[in-house]
Amino acid sequence: MSEKPAGAEKKIVAGILGIILGGLGIHKFILGYTKEGIIMLLVCILGSIVVVGPMVMGIIGLIEGILYLTKSDEDFVATYINGKKGWF
Repeated sequence: MSEKPAGAEKKIVAGILGIILGGLGIHKFILGYTKEGIIMLLVCILGSIVVVGPMVMGIIGLIEGILYLTKSDEDFVATYINGKKGWF
């Protein structure tokens, strides 16, 4: 059995958190994207006054979670761990 690339262990956790708690940006913090995570968290909290913020951030989190889980381990690591792609 081949060994998983370094960073692949974050794929499932980040994907599930993106789907379930995507609006809060928790999945961004798991991947080490602090700036993006803070942006999502602030938009969700501050945007809750007009409801649009949490909905938009929730949709972004859902899409990102699905993208994380549908990529192979190698593609995930190349794109989000090594490539440092912060959004989608």
